[in-house]
Amino acid sequence: MEWYEIENVDNILSPAIAIYPNRIHHNIREMLRIAGSNYRLRTHVKTYKMPQIVKMQMDAGISKFKCSTIVEAEMLIDAGCMNILLAMPTVGPAQKMILNLKRQNTSTSISALIDHPSQIKFWKEVLNQDESIDLFIDINVGMSRTGIDPEKAENLYQFLVAESQLKVRGLHVYDGHNRVNDFNERKNQVDKEFESVNKLLNEINDDTLEIVCGGSVTFPCHALDQKRTLSPGTTLLWDAGYGTNFPDIKMKNAAVLITRVISKPGNNRICLDLGHKSVASEMQNQRVVFPQLDDYERVGHSEEHLVLQLNNRSKINIGDVLYGIPWHICPTIALHSEVAVIQSNKVVDFWAVTARHRKYRLA
Repeated sequence: MEWYEIENVDNILSPAIAIYPNRIHHNIREMLRIAGSNYRLRTHVKTYKMPQIVKMQMDAGISKFKCSTIVEAEMLIDAGCMNILLAMPTVGPAQKMILNLKRQNTSTSISALIDHPSQIKFWKEVLNQDESIDLFIDINVGMSRTGIDPEKAENLYQFLVAESQLKVRGLHVYDGHNRVNDFNERKNQVDKEFESVNKLLNEINDDTLEIVCGGSVTFPCHALDQKRTLSPGTTLLWDAGYGTNFPDIKMKNAAVLITRVISKPGNNRICLDLGHKSVASEMQNQRVVFPQLDDYERVGHSEEHLVLQLNNRSKINIGDVLYGIPWHICPTIALHSEVAVIQSNKVVDFWAVTARHRKYRLA
């Protein structure tokens, strides 16, 4: 029996997603090996959104976490995390939400990002006179999604230092655009892009700042500099995309889709109950990899259906179960309200994907 197969799969409706804690434990150990110590990790929860996986990391000594949404921050607090960075520039009601969380959880360190001087005014408007907020300056080293150019960040730092209610706790340097397959070439790009950050750090001259760097692809490169905190996230569950493109990172796939053949609409053509609503579908080509199939191509994909053309004769029948490894795990997990937990090829539990939903009301 293959590692992903489930003996009592008849107890699971499809489409579904299963996770394998033993393989998650392997990935945590590998993150720790690369980092060299637990205090260097500030892992991102956006991939899995489940408190049980947070606690697995906390049991391994990881105490700092990063998140993308208010609900993820709430999940971390409920899991007992004491050090949280909300890794999105925060405006409007979200600022009030963060302050409410801080007021309700005074022993928890909750930080936010800032990347523009105009955001200073917004924070001052929502803070009470006796309150302060911890901030990380978001630095743009090439992704150009959020972040301030390193050359302009020193002025922003000085503006913040002049404001007693705004406490600069670190820099956030995310280089998710770096998708270079070869490790040495990837590391060379990291080093080149970090030159401007090093210049900024010399200008600021503040050794107390935490420098949060990288994502799942680049954190092994940043790990070679002992002054940097590392911020992987997809590493907990991994996926077919990263596994294919970055074989130097020795994580194991720990999340698998469960689907069934519901129709055979033509010669060597099968239809699965694995539509857009079950697996991330933003990729033009691969969306899910089926290790049980040798030669196939996707010929149709819609809300509830995935049609495959098998390019060799196959004994796949209607009702058969197939297991698929998502090409992109992060948005795939967010499509499911719960996951099946697999130990020794058996379903032993179901965990809610606690932080997949959004929050809209301040109250």
